[in-house]
Amino acid sequence: MTTRAALLVLADGRFPAGGHAHSGGAEPAVKAGRIRNAQDLADFCLGRLHTTGLTSAALAAAAAHGLDPLALDQAADVRTPSPALRAVGRKLGRQLMRAARSTWPSPELAALAAARPRGAHQPVVLGLTARAAGLEPEDAAHCVAYEAVSGPATAVVRLLSLDPFEATAVLARLAPALDRVAEEAAAAARDGIDALPAASAPLLDITAEAHAAWPVRLFAS
Repeated sequence: MTTRAALLVLADGRFPAGGHAHSGGAEPAVKAGRIRNAQDLADFCLGRLHTTGLTSAALAAAAAHGLDPLALDQAADVRTPSPALRAVGRKLGRQLMRAARSTWPSPELAALAAARPRGAHQPVVLGLTARAAGLEPEDAAHCVAYEAVSGPATAVVRLLSLDPFEATAVLARLAPALDRVAEEAAAAARDGIDALPAASAPLLDITAEAHAAWPVRLFAS
């Protein structure tokens, strides 16, 4: 049975998938002075949305579409050059898998968990979760695209004591771009794994490696 309300549950920041512990690259950007206010946050989120957000949304849409999740997991690996971000992606995938199997148990989720006991990449797990919940590939893409910007926005509220109303306004203004990215990701997923985007964000990769070595940090990534 398809229910769009399941999308609200999956996209809810209170869904116990561990995302609250990650800043999506915002913490090192704040420390470097690249995010100082709401406009900087908007610029950061827009760049993230059109790079790692698009790539991850397409992987999720492809998994929801029924493409081979193990092949998609490998595709996620080659699209993630940073070892630190690969580790983060698998950790988040493992945490999401636990929540997903409790909420929407399915043979596909069980099979992926057995094949990747240390965790599959989070977008692939999310796509299979959306499929188990009766959602469409574009729903999965929307969920991942929203997460790509909502995580940094939430983190910056804590890191800079940014007014949460301003952070929410940033997300609202990004809504049209988010819709376009989700549509593009879902369209690419219909054409198979070779058609999936591989948009890069080299600065996010570089700062993720540096951030992982910090002795003290507020967020895991």
